[in-house]
Amino acid sequence: MTRRAGRTLRVMDVPLVLSESQAAVVARAAQAIRAHGPACEAAQDVTPAAARALSESGYTRLTVPAAQGGLGANLTQFALAQLTLGRAGAGLALVLAMHGHVTGAAFQGRTLPGELLAVLAEASGRGELLNALASEPELGSPSRGGLPRTRAEPDGTGFEGGGWRVTGRKTWSTGSRALTWALVTAAAPDGQVGRYLVDLRGPGVQIEPTWVDALALRGSGSHDVVFTGAPARLHAPPAAAHPASSAWFWTAVAGTYLGVGFAALDALRAYAHERVPTALGAPIATVPRVQEQVGRIGAEVLAARALLLSATQGWDAGPGAASAPLIGAAKVVATNAAVTASDLAVRAAGGAALTASLPLERLLRDARAGLTHPPGDEAALTAFGAALLDSPSAEPAPDAALRD
Repeated sequence: MTRRAGRTLRVMDVPLVLSESQAAVVARAAQAIRAHGPACEAAQDVTPAAARALSESGYTRLTVPAAQGGLGANLTQFALAQLTLGRAGAGLALVLAMHGHVTGAAFQGRTLPGELLAVLAEASGRGELLNALASEPELGSPSRGGLPRTRAEPDGTGFEGGGWRVTGRKTWSTGSRALTWALVTAAAPDGQVGRYLVDLRGPGVQIEPTWVDALALRGSGSHDVVFTGAPARLHAPPAAAHPASSAWFWTAVAGTYLGVGFAALDALRAYAHERVPTALGAPIATVPRVQEQVGRIGAEVLAARALLLSATQGWDAGPGAASAPLIGAAKVVATNAAVTASDLAVRAAGGAALTASLPLERLLRDARAGLTHPPGDEAALTAFGAALLDSPSAEPAPDAALRD
């Protein structure tokens, strides 16, 4: 039984609202995404103007604790924020999602040394964007195991303050040109894998434009980053995986892509009222088949939202390994709901949905990207199923533990 202030803590004690200051930065970030998203999509990169707008929105402070100068968002508030941003535009929303999950997990799980946490808090306060770069061409996602080819060698050239030199290549580096910092996963000479803080605007760093003509997220700038002896003064030594890292990443992904599903619903509703075929003489919103499709989409995304927020509230009420499987399952449900929503919206809108006159073709493409992020459907549902089978209740262990 988890208790706070002498009483049983229930999931419903976790607020389903943003604070005034949190809501303000989310609104500014969403406006920046709506204003600059189309230009980034056309450029197939994060434009300098978009990078400045994201930085100036203040969103980098969202998941940093208030004691460190941030806005102290918990996991549920982060989910709500990413739902809003994903609805505004997935490519740039994912750039902010990566920063938010890294800082949120790092501070909650204390997964980084104190000196490194202090640097992250200061950088976030300045609006400097960060991402964790781990995936590689040969390795793929590190979530599936394997050692990185990227190496970190002790610095023997007199680099101020000592440190390391990082050499290697990272793929799927979301927001690469907009980032100031990267936590780079690399192997030391002894084979131990750690994370090294690299200034992406410093020496030994080159961005290769490999994220061109991608199926989805064309405005995310998820290019390769190549390191050639890039200096790193601070690093996080090898450590066991912490549940917070998964919880915050899965929530970042789930919220962002579910926002895409809601955007598909928004676009179809607007089009259904605007489209008046001559033969019908009325908006297609009056057609039962269209009404049915809108109803199906609404049910899908609202159910996925309810599950996601229930999962994050469970985590906020009592974070830990027992809460994580439900968040993984919520990620699966959310990303698949986005795919279903965008597909049904395209079907309902017809041929116009295949053109740039409607946002549906982009939303259809962007939604598909959610399926590629770990955890995969099979792994996540297997873990959740095992948790259910191990629980004495028919409910997930987190909820069962919070009842009177």
